Amino acid sequence: MPDPTAGLPPRFLRTAEAARFLSLSGRTLEKHRTYGTGPTYRKIGGRVVYAVEDLKAWADRGAKTSTSDPGTGTVLPAKPRIAAPPAYAARVRR
Repeated sequence: MPDPTAGLPPRFLRTAEAARFLSLSGRTLEKHRTYGTGPTYRKIGGRVVYAVEDLKAWADRGAKTSTSDPGTGTVLPAKPRIAAPPAYAARVRR
């Protein structure tokens, strides 16, 4: 079946529209952007926009067929990733 969007220019969504597209809140999508765990975005004239294809690709990373399926990728939660403590921290005595 041919792609109905073939030949059309890419569609870009603002944060609120992209959040609705993904069934997320706008704030959650903003957190994903801040922590680097969300879909690829672009800044055009100071505005953040998302390509529909990028939103679909990000959501597809979390596709699973069952609860035991490890899948091919992971969609991380919108939380800051905690870095491991420095190696020297274990050697410091107080």
